[in-house]
Amino acid sequence: MKAAFYTLGCKVNQSETSALQQLFTAAGWPPAAPGQAADIFVVNSCTVTAAGEAKSRRWLHRARRENPGAVLVLTGCLPQAFPQRALQTEANVITGTAQRAHLVADIRRFLETGRRVVDIAPTEGAALFEELPAALPAARTRAFLKIQDGCNGRCAYCIVPTARGPVRSRSRQSIVDELQALAAAGCAEVVLTGINLPSYGRDTGDDLADVVEDAATVPGIRRIRLSSLDPHLVTDAQIARFAACEKLCPQFHLSLQSGCDTTLNAMRRPYTAAQYRAAAQKLRAALPHAALTTDVIVGFPGESRAHFEESLAFVKAMRFLKVHVFPFSARPGTPAATFPGQLPRAEKAARAAELQAAADGIRAEWITEQLGTVQPVLLEAPRPDGRTTGYTASYIPVLAPPVAGVRPGALRPMRLLAYDPAEDAVLAEDAGAIGP
Repeated sequence: MKAAFYTLGCKVNQSETSALQQLFTAAGWPPAAPGQAADIFVVNSCTVTAAGEAKSRRWLHRARRENPGAVLVLTGCLPQAFPQRALQTEANVITGTAQRAHLVADIRRFLETGRRVVDIAPTEGAALFEELPAALPAARTRAFLKIQDGCNGRCAYCIVPTARGPVRSRSRQSIVDELQALAAAGCAEVVLTGINLPSYGRDTGDDLADVVEDAATVPGIRRIRLSSLDPHLVTDAQIARFAACEKLCPQFHLSLQSGCDTTLNAMRRPYTAAQYRAAAQKLRAALPHAALTTDVIVGFPGESRAHFEESLAFVKAMRFLKVHVFPFSARPGTPAATFPGQLPRAEKAARAAELQAAADGIRAEWITEQLGTVQPVLLEAPRPDGRTTGYTASYIPVLAPPVAGVRPGALRPMRLLAYDPAEDAVLAEDAGAIGP
């Protein structure tokens, strides 16, 4: 039997899917190759937006239509947050965001009985981080390493605390053990990820900077990235320790959501635009070449045109390398779903398009300013045209020419030549070896 996986949502989901693949392989169900028939189809779902939920449903329906006899598995945030809606899907096995080490047994139970298996363990009050196998990625050049789960925040729009439960941190020894396994498998770059990453250690007395420094000591790990930070949780002491770590990539995803204080207050975000700017300035002062990325919600209930324009102006002033723009999506069970002043879908879409266009223009300017420089690029995946994709430390995507004897996983200096907006990548030329 072979298994196919479809992953939606965040980097945590990607890490968890890689871990599930290891569980399945150990059970004798290796991942199916692209285009290869599969006997088990797994959807690792996202429910942060209605669009993510709809995609999960569509993929399950397609898998059932094309593979009538296959086992369909629905796991992740959708079943955890909305179990009754998960029951309305075509899945044979349904699990949430906890106890996924049981998933192999759940599938075997379905195969033996032919009856749907629902195994959704509660996350409320959960005290321990769920340990899963090392999340070895297929490409094995960059890996997402989950070190934290859950969120204690109560933002008005967010279903994540319901889907993920309270903050739980992974032990530092367990993290080091997986880092060593990833390095042994050839991963040169690791992305430390979590549902609320800067909350790492709030329940154990550890600190996110501790993990960064631990990771830097592991031979073979050449780059470390952080998946996402919250401006009110990043301390001056952490920033100083981040700046002192040579392996830490100077690229930080600093969550914004809105650049308008009125909207931030309505969202119940625990910071102001000025406080956000101050956190960003501290990161940029400590790491002068740091690139900042972020996410922004537009069309939040009650957001006037003036509020939107205030947020737009803030985004432009911050000069982010990349902005993920989301139209507000009302999630049942969140306070914002019942707020007055809900905006029409068309207006939310128009604002999203306007902000994204502005952000894309700034991205092109930011990248263009880097042209002519020589920067180390981690080579990742070969393309049919002979070029290889890769990223600079600041997360600029690069298309590198073929270099004799150089394989994916190499860290190679490249001269950045031209930005291709269609590819959203920089065309580069080789500038000589700096590592194996």
